[in-house]
Amino acid sequence: MILDVLQRIETDTQLPDAADVVIIGGGIAGVTATLFLAEAGLKVVLCEKGVIAGEQSSRNWGWVRQMGRDPVELPLTMGSLDIWRGMDKRFGIDTGFRETGITYVCRTPREVKEFADWADLADRIGMASERLDPAALARKLPAIARDRFKFGLHTKDDGRAEPWRAVPQMAMAARRLGATIIENCAVRGVETSAGHLSEVVTEKGRIRTERAILAGGAWSRMFLGNKGVNFPQLKLHGTVARVEIDGDAGDMPVGGGDFAFRKRLDGGYTVARRNWNVAQITPDSFRLLGTYLPTLMSSWREIQVRLNGEFLKEAGMPRKWGHDQQTTFEKIRTLDPQPMERYNRHALKNLARAFPVFAGARMTHSWAGLIDATPDAIPAIGPVKEIPGLFLSSGYSGHGFGSGPGGGQLVSDLVRGVAPTFDPKPFSLERFTAKGLRPGGAA
Repeated sequence: MILDVLQRIETDTQLPDAADVVIIGGGIAGVTATLFLAEAGLKVVLCEKGVIAGEQSSRNWGWVRQMGRDPVELPLTMGSLDIWRGMDKRFGIDTGFRETGITYVCRTPREVKEFADWADLADRIGMASERLDPAALARKLPAIARDRFKFGLHTKDDGRAEPWRAVPQMAMAARRLGATIIENCAVRGVETSAGHLSEVVTEKGRIRTERAILAGGAWSRMFLGNKGVNFPQLKLHGTVARVEIDGDAGDMPVGGGDFAFRKRLDGGYTVARRNWNVAQITPDSFRLLGTYLPTLMSSWREIQVRLNGEFLKEAGMPRKWGHDQQTTFEKIRTLDPQPMERYNRHALKNLARAFPVFAGARMTHSWAGLIDATPDAIPAIGPVKEIPGLFLSSGYSGHGFGSGPGGGQLVSDLVRGVAPTFDPKPFSLERFTAKGLRPGGAA
């Protein structure tokens, strides 16, 4: 369904011989980095093995939020929201961004404590998050089931955008600024000379460059593994649906313990089951078990572990290849997992109890995506020390749509060698080898 509605753009066909920077991957992390580098006047080439935003960047919920984020990630997330606010005017595009606010509603004591604690953090950093009792919730959300929820938290500065159009619009702006964007062009690897990156090797030829950014999403671990770099990242399977209703549930995104929804510009609503992702067991699950075990133990309520055909499928994928060989990236242009309809039905059932206007909802479309998740649920943004000249922007752990522009700004700063807009230390790859890596929440 996603590829049918995804906005397609005009792209380039000629592979340049050389570039200042090559971007590997056409999701929001790669496209925003391309956009900011092109704006700075650099010659940038983006190579995407499939189509722009064909994977997770068009399959997410469309939330743009700072509320509930890990404190370590907050400066990046808050800065990213600032970029979202000015993006359309700055570049003459229409991402569908609306600053509607976002509200979380809580039923159980555990949920209430989680968001009450986060509200205390918001107070300390001066964020405008408003605590809501049941009466205030009813005023803020007229369609909500009265007296069902004990507590709510509303952040008026948060918002929403349209995943099916936002990143393609950004890519169009990057091309207007001089960037070259090539679809259906898988990058097979990178070459080095005298210990420094010197070429990016694609299926269509080679590009001379001394700087490249890997923004491969769920593919980043495989790409780096071919060069002997162990980047701890696993995939989570999320499923989403679009529904139509006869009434009005309001404009702002709302999340509860077991549901989430967002008003869409096409008049429907995007619906998902919150706190519910599937971790498919693959060979990497065993290779990284020790690294991810603390996260699995702390997030067992939100992560469902499943063994299915994906194990054998990934076991058969080469982990090493030469640059003259066809790669898995060329064989699988787009990760397009099947939606889990049972979970979509659960989400809609839970939502109808919370907002009765959804009781007669009609499910028109469903889809799924694979989330690139790190052990601490914080992205990895920075240089890959094993390959000088290569930078990584990946592992956004379900936060990439909202945080992607901030990540694109940070990695573009690092590539240019200018003072970074955000502190890069929390996102360093070196944290994965340090003792005491803390577990993250579920994506």
